[in-house]
Amino acid sequence: MVTAAHVREALAAVKDPEIPTCSITDLGIVHDVRVTAERIEIDLLPTFAGCPALDVIKRDVEQAACDLAPEVEVRFVNAPPWTSDRLNDDANDSLKAFGISPPLLQIGRAHNVTCPYCGSDQTVEESAFGPTPCRTVRYCNSCRNPFEGFKTKR
Repeated sequence: MVTAAHVREALAAVKDPEIPTCSITDLGIVHDVRVTAERIEIDLLPTFAGCPALDVIKRDVEQAACDLAPEVEVRFVNAPPWTSDRLNDDANDSLKAFGISPPLLQIGRAHNVTCPYCGSDQTVEESAFGPTPCRTVRYCNSCRNPFEGFKTKR
């Protein structure tokens, strides 16, 4: 019999289409998995309500789970809200390798955003509007490189 752990293992191969170095499980998007003999139900948390990649993520999740059960239902839920605290260590390492500063906000405590290239915390936000709704454009005053960062959600 297929278990929720089997489904989560299959979902670990699903990459975020906007950050292809990260899986959706590493990003903490997979909120809940329910399995019966005939059906798998998967609840996902969008990182941002206006994320343009939601349809692609849903399709990829359905494809990853379709071999495990005859019926798969994937839906996006908004409670609890996704926060950057859901990222695991693999996601943080992948983001840094991709040139995106991993978010360092913990609930109630803000931290300086570090440069993914040199590690300096001497960075500034250049624009709140990045290439996707969940990212910003930042600049490192130490190594003088631009980079992206995740918007924080509180």
